[in-house]
Amino acid sequence: MNTTASTGAKPMTSSKGIWYWTKRIVFWLFILFIVFNVYVFVRIWWMIDHNPDTTSFMNDQLAEIRQTNPDAQIQHQWVDYDHISRNLKAALIASEDAKFVDHNGFDKEGIKLAFQKNLKQGRIAAGGSTISQQLAKNLFLSASKNPLRKGEEALITIMLEQMMTKERIFEIYLNSIEWGVGVFGAEAAARHYFNTSASRLSARQAAKLAAMVPNPRYFDKNRQDAKLRRKTSIILRRMGASDIPD
Repeated sequence: MNTTASTGAKPMTSSKGIWYWTKRIVFWLFILFIVFNVYVFVRIWWMIDHNPDTTSFMNDQLAEIRQTNPDAQIQHQWVDYDHISRNLKAALIASEDAKFVDHNGFDKEGIKLAFQKNLKQGRIAAGGSTISQQLAKNLFLSASKNPLRKGEEALITIMLEQMMTKERIFEIYLNSIEWGVGVFGAEAAARHYFNTSASRLSARQAAKLAAMVPNPRYFDKNRQDAKLRRKTSIILRRMGASDIPD
């Protein structure tokens, strides 16, 4: 009888142990989630009137580049909103987020169209992300497309939209976009590709930079790619209708 009772007690003890550690893990994951989002909130509040020196994407790419070149540095120089060509602003609005000044961080129609395109092609071919969502990802997250990361991106997007003006969101975005291997921001991109400043970019130069945004490392090495030329022409035609935040 004692042996039977002892044998029958083991599964219960094991089950209780699993349940105990599951609760502990969930608790600490929740605490990490809260701590991370408090950190994000404080950083966004600070960035309302302070310019970030670096982003999560910059740090990740620098670490990757330094695996082969330990002395590598990121090309990045902050420039104020008024010192960035209106051509580049118009090109990015036309290419990335035509409804930027009107939406609250999410373009429902764009998300729907991206979902339909992905469903049709059987893979993630389009993201439907707004400028605000892209900035949330660039500042704090990774390039991962898992649902948890997308959920966190949405939460950060809401914080950005509630705490910052559209102009400030766009200014930080313009200064943090990845534009090539180790190239970040409008000023570095203008000098890297055209040997000029961000304030002096022509309409065609701006359209080409905007066309590079979805796949900048590839286009950095393939600057005469036929798809890049076609998209540049499309953006040029659409730039005149861009609603730019002032």
